[in-house]
Amino acid sequence: MTRTGSWTDDGRLAVSARLSIPADELNIRASRAGGPGGQHVNTTSSRIEVTWTIPHARCLSDAQRERLLTRLASRLDTTGTIRIVAAETRSQQQNRERALTRLAETVRDALVVPKVRRPTAPTRASIARTREAKARRGERKRDRRWRPDE
Repeated sequence: MTRTGSWTDDGRLAVSARLSIPADELNIRASRAGGPGGQHVNTTSSRIEVTWTIPHARCLSDAQRERLLTRLASRLDTTGTIRIVAAETRSQQQNRERALTRLAETVRDALVVPKVRRPTAPTRASIARTREAKARRGERKRDRRWRPDE
């Protein structure tokens, strides 16, 4: 088993135990990072941008594709492409690893199907505790009231 966000032996990005993205579906670009950094930033292409077009992904089932398009809708462009950028370090290789790891985590988290909550009825004991607490609270409030005969 490979680490999430790392490459498998057959050149795929491991997202989970069941899903890996083929390298040819990913578009990885290097460019110059902005911001401070002086000569190093001005001369090195260390910023990495990874894009993946979900509607054209061959590695996804129809259900997975639909789930990703729904859950990641705010992060996708009009063509259904997700874009991850990493420019934190001075090393292109480290930024590439960070971007790929971030993509794998984002996809894995979006594919998680939440458990369906089955509503349960309150127990007899919890109903009794609630009634007792309400009775005590009402009694306390009654005791606070002003009575003209006192």
